[in-house]
Amino acid sequence: MKKISIILALVISLGIGAGVYSQTTTTAVTKATVSNYAVQYTTVNALDVVASPFKFLHRNIRIKAKFDKFSTLGLDYPPALRASDKYISILIQRPDVADHNIPLSEMKIFLKKDLAEKNISLDAGDEIEFTGRVFSTALGDAWMDVDNLKVITKKNPPKKEDNVIE
Repeated sequence: MKKISIILALVISLGIGAGVYSQTTTTAVTKATVSNYAVQYTTVNALDVVASPFKFLHRNIRIKAKFDKFSTLGLDYPPALRASDKYISILIQRPDVADHNIPLSEMKIFLKKDLAEKNISLDAGDEIEFTGRVFSTALGDAWMDVDNLKVITKKNPPKKEDNVIE
């Protein structure tokens, strides 16, 4: 009887151990598969996002806009925390105003600092396209993390320097 109890305990222990190992292995494969998954972005108008931020919450979106400036707007705000030591925000120009440069401040757009440093030469009026995800609607505004940012056209392209021989 004692031998049967020991064998039964051993079988149960091995079964539980195999189940834990199997679950851990499955989780690791799932994470690897998810990280290799191509994210799909929906092209949207920035004014539509501002008008209905709840409609875009947790959605991957793509926006074409005119860059206005780098800013600290929205940083370190507890309900939608993006720390100022890791992020910088950008403002885009309102697309519904043509005769003035007015920022679309209702949209909080965050870039990690390393991505911002790669685009430090942006000037107001440069056309950009960025992709990301609306992660919060705090204060009724859209709060967005940027995954990627590319410059479409520069308002004032850099001039080529003439080689001066003295």
